[in-house]
Amino acid sequence: MGYSSADTLPEALQLLGEGNVRIVAGGTDFFPMLGDRQAPPKVLDVSFLAELRGIRQAESGPEAGWTIGATTTWTEIANADLPPAFDGLKGAARQVGSIQIQNAGTIAGNLCNASPAADGVAPLLTLGATVELRALGRVRHVALSDFITGVRRIDLRPDELVYAIHIPPLPASATGRFLKLGSRKYLVISIAMVSVLVSLDDAGRIEMARVAVGSCSGVATRLGALEGALIGLTAGDMAGQPDIWTRHLDPLSPIGDVRGSAEYRQEAAAELCKRAVLGVMEQTKEAKNG
Repeated sequence: MGYSSADTLPEALQLLGEGNVRIVAGGTDFFPMLGDRQAPPKVLDVSFLAELRGIRQAESGPEAGWTIGATTTWTEIANADLPPAFDGLKGAARQVGSIQIQNAGTIAGNLCNASPAADGVAPLLTLGATVELRALGRVRHVALSDFITGVRRIDLRPDELVYAIHIPPLPASATGRFLKLGSRKYLVISIAMVSVLVSLDDAGRIEMARVAVGSCSGVATRLGALEGALIGLTAGDMAGQPDIWTRHLDPLSPIGDVRGSAEYRQEAAAELCKRAVLGVMEQTKEAKNG
């Protein structure tokens, strides 16, 4: 296996353009997934590129919102000073593997691994994330919902690398939450996971709802019908519609495996959706009441 690292982004893109190169950053997925297979002939380590790290905010312009560099680690995300809308992403960051994996693993690596159980995908879907891809002389922006095309499949060309993840401006009143069900707290592949982003009006009614479910289909999925059904409801309204959480799960296609049956995953997803949305509503109520 030939190993290369780059000091600048143009140098990295030049090496990628030579072809047949595999990118690594934290390596927390790359090396375990090799198993007994032969390593690729050329590996490019981008973990030392300063251009790919960090979180920044732009108040206006074409990049208004937040930009998260591709090699930003989960620990950096968990510790970042971000508004409540990012609470779901920060919650996921604290549950990616172990502390050691969070210190090394990167946000782009999590997306490029394209596992149905990738913790970062569901919260990033609720945040409306897009992925910025760069090659020599070319920049592409792809919605995250289009970037991951299936299990272990992504829309990344051989000469491209992930440069950053962009989050558009979000309502100041929006709050996120992430819930994950597994057989234990750490180092677990989830049975089901849910991330929500919710904003309430002054009367405590939902004015914006985004709900994404992971580990229950080939790719983490937004539940648009459930999001629409929640608009205008209070917590009391939901109590009178207990089936609202199970009526809108058609986009999911869970499988059965050693961690749980398809039916159990479906039921777990509905319960996690309920707990996450009601949890945000209660949190917002408590914050308003001081």
